[in-house]
Amino acid sequence: MKFDDAMLQRLEKLSMLKIEEEKREEMIGELEKIVGFVEVLGELDTEGLDPSFSTLEGGTPMREDTPDEDPEIRRIILENAPKTKDDYFVVPNIIE
Repeated sequence: MKFDDAMLQRLEKLSMLKIEEEKREEMIGELEKIVGFVEVLGELDTEGLDPSFSTLEGGTPMREDTPDEDPEIRRIILENAPKTKDDYFVVPNIIE
């Protein structure tokens, strides 16, 4: 699949992103590589393969789900948030 500037503009609109003018050609090249890779994957013969196939014997290893509370992690996360109050994220109202 070939990408052009019109396709990139549509993708910008859908993703709500703005790609800088000097990066547009590079982005088009990267998108063509990604789509080319996916097209190659489409050529693989997957007929008769179980969709839940795994290379791990016995399936996915499980671990015990135990809660762990480390106040340092909470502090680090909150200090990187744009706005916080009383150990919570502050976000704009979306419902009036």
